[in-house]
Amino acid sequence: MLEVFICEDDPQQRSQITKYVSDYIMIENLDMKIVVSTGNSEDVIDYLRNNQVTGLYFLDVDLKEDKSGIALGAEIRQYDNQGAIVFITTHSELTYLTFTYKVEAMDYITKDKFTDIQKRIIDCIDTANQRYLMNKHSNRKVFQTKSGDKMIGVDYSDILFFETSSQLHKIILHATNRQVEFYGKLKDILEMDSRFYRCHNSYVVNKDNIAEVDMSKREIRMTNGQICYASSRFLKGLKDIVQH
Repeated sequence: MLEVFICEDDPQQRSQITKYVSDYIMIENLDMKIVVSTGNSEDVIDYLRNNQVTGLYFLDVDLKEDKSGIALGAEIRQYDNQGAIVFITTHSELTYLTFTYKVEAMDYITKDKFTDIQKRIIDCIDTANQRYLMNKHSNRKVFQTKSGDKMIGVDYSDILFFETSSQLHKIILHATNRQVEFYGKLKDILEMDSRFYRCHNSYVVNKDNIAEVDMSKREIRMTNGQICYASSRFLKGLKDIVQH
């Protein structure tokens, strides 16, 4: 599902934008849902912190708080680098700031008497929905996480295994061509995809990329030759996976 966010500090304008979006989703029966409609940018970020999202964001540029809508867009990119961002503004001269903040925007809608805001919003919904469906039907699933100050994306098909790091609360992702260290918990990784299997207290393996399992050594050889380790309590499950 494509999740929609609206951040506009004017209650009347926010209500109008929300109505345009919700009416069109209902009429067209789209696989979309408004999850946040707010005047406070922190409501958007709080949701993104707690959920993995591919979103469509309608952001007022001139929010009545320390953070502008464009700065909010830059922060959104730390959590959702595939989402579609649309800026709605009375200050078209401020669009240059998107280059300063390095925010790639789908559109800029100007609040003036010459702009058919409803039509522009509907156009953005259609474009974002088409992109979402193309990505969904390509069966390309991307694992996204933040490492340092960068958002990292790794195809699920390239993931070999995860292991706990020597650094507290960190995990190391081993992929076919890279390693990424990030903050997280193995139990949360397990819930992300059915391909992931807990093979050890310190390891979660991608079942699709197992080449063979040495039961006596409790070693899992991955398709690229890397070794992941198993504990005796999880060996039976591994045996079933390999035989299957």
